[in-house]
Amino acid sequence: MGQAEVQYIVVGGRSIAYRLRAGGSPTLLFLPGYASDMEGAKALALDAFAAARGLAMLRLDYSGTGSSGGEFANGTLTVWLEEVLAAVDRLTRGPLVVIGSSMGGWLALHLALQRAARVQALVGIAAAPDFTEWGAEGDDLTPAFRASGRELTLLDEQIAVDCPVRLIHGDADTEVPLEIAVRTMRALRSADVQLTVVKDGGHRLSEPREIDAILRVAAGLLETP
Repeated sequence: MGQAEVQYIVVGGRSIAYRLRAGGSPTLLFLPGYASDMEGAKALALDAFAAARGLAMLRLDYSGTGSSGGEFANGTLTVWLEEVLAAVDRLTRGPLVVIGSSMGGWLALHLALQRAARVQALVGIAAAPDFTEWGAEGDDLTPAFRASGRELTLLDEQIAVDCPVRLIHGDADTEVPLEIAVRTMRALRSADVQLTVVKDGGHRLSEPREIDAILRVAAGLLETP
């Protein structure tokens, strides 16, 4: 049950690193947060979760992060969404369960909008849609990144996602206020949306008890008919 090897695809001239675990359907897709990569504690725990259930799983590093090529300063939400869409289209088949952490939760919502027929369910871990408008996960956001964020805002109107959505948020998150999770829940068109609030949970949600909560949510989604 070791990790899949790092491989690469080229998207827009950028070399994008990924790990693809072979397995059954649905494929789990993990999308990291801003300035994070596919080797973090949550990603590894979810990969082990997929392996134990015989499920396929895809993880990737956005350009300029982790093992991918490119400069981090050149990254924008639009660029990274392009990479996610390309990876999904080229590397996976069939239904997806998309799990996005922080900024990855914002990208996950856009993926669900653009690949509605394939996204079976979505999990947002401290999801941070529209953070260019209400805050920042990093102090080094470029003007281009902020501009791309403004073009991809979601929370001011209905989010036309109809699949089951599970949001997991710590009540002690100082980077993404719990209010954002509530706004996301209310904006989603889906009738099957649940918000799990982790007591004393911070933004990373990477402590063992917090990861256990994430895995329980994921397991429950997989059992949903």
